[in-house]
Amino acid sequence: MATGGPGKNPKKAKLLDPHSIKHLLDESVIEVVKGRGYVEDVKLSNLRLLIGFIIIAIVLLAQFYRKKFPENRDLLIACIALYIVFNGLLQFISYKKEKNAILFTYPPPGSFNSTGLIVSSKLPRFSDMYTLTVASADPKSISANKPVQLTKSVTKWFTKEGVLVEGLFLKDVERLIDDYNGERKNK
Repeated sequence: MATGGPGKNPKKAKLLDPHSIKHLLDESVIEVVKGRGYVEDVKLSNLRLLIGFIIIAIVLLAQFYRKKFPENRDLLIACIALYIVFNGLLQFISYKKEKNAILFTYPPPGSFNSTGLIVSSKLPRFSDMYTLTVASADPKSISANKPVQLTKSVTKWFTKEGVLVEGLFLKDVERLIDDYNGERKNK
């Protein structure tokens, strides 16, 4: 886990580019969660890649089929239909399953919890409010905890030069994970 101490390169974002800011914060969140023992679940990413390869194969078949247009009309119609179906499936997965998720995990090895996490984030356009949510990967499970959320201005975590103050940000992320796991002590 990178802490940005002396001797390490500071993480820097372009302050006028919200995508740069969100990307840097998301990558730091992923480091913290993985540093806590959670292992990334890549099944959904692999499924999306497989569907993408199928779409490419359909397009290549339609483009390079041996017969020319009038004879391959039925094949082209089938390829167009399959292209639409698989693209629709890809959009459905993105809309229903992924939403704003930046990380899916398995439960930490050796834990009594039977569900992993879904970590999602939002940084709305023209806003400085970054929202980080930690929820159960299986909300219907008996061991699922209530989702927890942190919303804070990104100005609290960056210097005027665009350098991420990692100590502050990592502390907030770790506190959110502790809140989700019910490990945080009340002050």
